[in-house]
Amino acid sequence: MEMGKWIHLELRNRTPSDVKELFLDNSQSNEGKLEGLTDEFEELELLNTINIGLTSIANLPKLNKLKKLELSSNRASVGLEVLAEKCPNLIHLNLSGNKIKDLSTIEPLKKLENLESLDLFTCEVTNLNNY
Repeated sequence: MEMGKWIHLELRNRTPSDVKELFLDNSQSNEGKLEGLTDEFEELELLNTINIGLTSIANLPKLNKLKKLELSSNRASVGLEVLAEKCPNLIHLNLSGNKIKDLSTIEPLKKLENLESLDLFTCEVTNLNNY
């Protein structure tokens, strides 16, 4: 199902500002990008986007209260540099199963001051000597 429709169903007659957890697993991203997710989700603390075909998270809206972001089983390899600005309170980030090949791709994650958990399982970057 297309992501925008999935979000509409997940709202269940609530406003975006009432949502603390959003599960978009297995929905379909539009051209590898997030669609339908806006900064109106100002109370969002958990966002699951597992296996939705993402290639970039560059258009992620500002989600100040987001603490856990699940991006596993996608094809993301760009856009991680926006996380520190758009999700400054992120504690857990799961990027396992994405197309992350080099350290420069994850370098911007150092700016996530509250990050406690980073999962890169099956990402090619974990095979590098200096990883």
